[in-house]
Parts: sequence; C-alpha cells; structure tokens
Amino acid sequence: MLGRVISSRRRCRPILALPLLTVAFAAVSCSSSEDVAVPSPRGEAARHCRALHEELPRTVDGLKRRTAEPVSDFTAVWGDPAVQLRCGVPKPDVLRHGSEHYNPNPEAAEVNGVRWLFEKQDDGYRFTTVLRKVYVEVTVPGKYAPEVNVLPDLAGAVKKTIPAGI
Repeated sequence: MLGRVISSRRRCRPILALPLLTVAFAAVSCSSSEDVAVPSPRGEAARHCRALHEELPRTVDGLKRRTAEPVSDFTAVWGDPAVQLRCGVPKPDVLRHGSEHYNPNPEAAEVNGVRWLFEKQDDGYRFTTVLRKVYVEVTVPGKYAPEVNVLPDLAGAVKKTIPAGI
C-alpha cells in the first residue's frame, strides 16, 4: 500500500537521476582509455608492428588489456595504471654511440627467447627489445613490481612477429 502512495515529486526523481547516471557512466567509460605516444614506423617495421598488435595477449601478468588513445596498431595497454607497449620506437639512447646516455654495457636479459634492455624509470622500468628488426618498448609502473613479470606474457608474440636481427 505504501508503495502506491508516491508523491509526484518522487516520481520525477528517477527521471532526473537518469541524466546524472548517464554522465557518471560516460565519465567511467572515458577513463578506461590510456593516452600513449604513438611511434611512426614505416614499411617493413610497420608491417611487423601490425602483426605484433594482432598477436598480443589479452592479459599480461594478470592485467586486462584496455584501449590506448589514440587507437593505433603500434600501441597497447594493460591494467590501471597502464603497462604500455609501443612498437617501432627509435633505438634507445643508451645504445646510441655519441649519445650522452650511451652505455657500452647496458643491463639486458633474455626472457623466453627475447632479449630486453632494462632501464630504471622514476616509477618502474622501461624494457626495450634488442637484437630484433624492430624496437618494441614496454613501460611498467612500479606498482607491478617485479616489473619484469609482464615480459614472459609478451615474449611469444614478439618472437612470432618481430624477426631477430639488427
């Protein structure tokens, strides 16, 4: 009986709440993308990067893949804060002779058949493939320490699509 006795003011509340819910859902859906600087590989490098994009896993270290902004075949993100992958990046400064950051013996290790350069960042690590035809960079926030744990999930796709060589 009490359910039938509703003032006209109460009937309007759900209608007024609808635009507020729409705004809330729009805000939530907007926050599901992640801004990533898009590299600009050309020719064969671009073809390898597009092939890699198709092979990338839905999860890395238990983190679900999300949408990178702008949408590109050269980038991918997982988790929040995002693990970011960029394919077709330039040769890292630490490997460039003449660069102020050049290091003749940078930290690198092989993970499941892919050799990665390790660079400590303010919050986490940046890993870049080496001894491959295209450089693939993966930035992992410190929240996911040990940050190296994402690499085994990416190694298969890299091995399959980015040929070894320099």
